[in-house]
Amino acid sequence: MIRPALTEIGIFLIPFALYAVFLLASRNGVLLQQTSWPLHVLGRLAIAALLLTILSLVLLANFSGAPPSSTYVPAHIENGRLVPGVEK
Repeated sequence: MIRPALTEIGIFLIPFALYAVFLLASRNGVLLQQTSWPLHVLGRLAIAALLLTILSLVLLANFSGAPPSSTYVPAHIENGRLVPGVEK
């Protein structure tokens, strides 16, 4: 469960990382200077990050996992051996 959470956190941080790369490329200021990160820019980056995260969650829900018409057969024991669950 930690991998999907870390993936979403990484997706959330993409706009901030791109802005930091832009600051480095344009040499418009040092990354840690307060004037390089004004509040309105942080707000726009946060909105973009939230939209990216929501989009990724919607795409993950729609295009991952088994098809809606499939049937799950839970894990069970056959001949003394554990058989993992499968989608049919």
